Amino acid sequence: MKETLLVIEDDIGIQKQLKWTFSDYNVVQAYDCNSAINALRRHEPKVITLDLGLPPDPDNASEGLATLKEILTLMPRSKVIVITGNDDKDIALKAIEMGAHDFYYKPIDDDILTVIVNRAFLIANLELENEQLKQFSLNGNGFIGNSPKVQHVCRLVERIAPTNISALLLGESGTGKEVIAHSIHNLSMRKTQPFVAINCASIPETLLESELFGYEKGAFTGAQKTTKGKVESAEGGTLFLDEIGDMPLSLQAKMLRFLQEKVVTRVGGREDIPVDIRIICATHQNLEHMVSDKLFREDLFYRISEITIQIPPLRERDGDIILIARAILQNQCQLIGKQINGFNDEAVEALINYPWPGNVRELQNKVKAASIMSDGKQITAQDLALKLDNNAITLDLNLKKVREDAEKWAISQAIAIMDGNMSNTANLLGITRPTLYSLMDKYALKKNT
Repeated sequence: MKETLLVIEDDIGIQKQLKWTFSDYNVVQAYDCNSAINALRRHEPKVITLDLGLPPDPDNASEGLATLKEILTLMPRSKVIVITGNDDKDIALKAIEMGAHDFYYKPIDDDILTVIVNRAFLIANLELENEQLKQFSLNGNGFIGNSPKVQHVCRLVERIAPTNISALLLGESGTGKEVIAHSIHNLSMRKTQPFVAINCASIPETLLESELFGYEKGAFTGAQKTTKGKVESAEGGTLFLDEIGDMPLSLQAKMLRFLQEKVVTRVGGREDIPVDIRIICATHQNLEHMVSDKLFREDLFYRISEITIQIPPLRERDGDIILIARAILQNQCQLIGKQINGFNDEAVEALINYPWPGNVRELQNKVKAASIMSDGKQITAQDLALKLDNNAITLDLNLKKVREDAEKWAISQAIAIMDGNMSNTANLLGITRPTLYSLMDKYALKKNT
């Protein structure tokens, strides 16, 4: 699809000249401020050429500058190239001060203006790509995504972050649960205080209690001095309990007491120590099933899950895989000092077709390894070394074919549901019988399809 270029010019001759010059673009023309703003709202062009001498005051720049101001108010990211006479240098500089991207003096040289416009589109697209990479990245912590499910997660994070409500993060391994926990902390009033994380699955049961609540000197062999636990260390901030589903039942009771009374007692101690922290928990397990199986305390489950956030696996985040892969590649290239421009078509297809059982963590590993192994300017499918299912569906973004496949599938299903009754099938599909027969002929379908 062609990029849209908005040309704001009242001279019919120049309009025709620019339309011919920029035949590679979808040229939309306007001749005054009102028509320009209407075109701006309708087409949202990235690049605009603006003749400053517009009616009703074509001999001066007042109307052109007023139009420029309105354009930049509505679309501040647009690249506006002002066109003015040779004796209007001060006005051109004023337009730049107002936010115009560039200026060009009449008479128009097609080749020079083409270079300026092409460069403006290049910059606009680079800025857009960078903005997309940052979009929905929570507080710079790397949770990048543009899919509806990720947008939902981001909205939840933004809503709960300013509160002290406890949050339970659910999701497969590698989906970014700790990243989300960091984001909640960094968007909260506690952001200047500690963020302390502990993985309940990585510490032996015999050590987990002392790791969480600390211990007094002499409490056990090797306890040479009184030591604070993770809970105390998080004072004023956030404690992130990863894989809470692996916490032993015996320790769950002590954790519940802490959450209810906001005090901890060190191992071997008797003193209750008040602590003010926020709790965020995470697990890949189904805690509700664990509660039913008596493997997790019901009262603790309700205490830690005042709000639950389900983090989607990468395979369910439509369109995010390539966005994340590009962000990872960009960062990795900066670290290793390589210039790699992206992924070739085969690599993109491989990235999309792969199921990503390890989610974002696996994607990071694959892209980092590929950036090191690559010898070219683009990452190839061979560089990624993904083991794809031979029966994986090949990516096809041809809308005509996608539409035809969808129609064929829908008609086949409708015929089967209605047991070959063509009148009922047509009604179910919302089309007439002649249209149904026409489509069946087109796709070589029969009643017993």
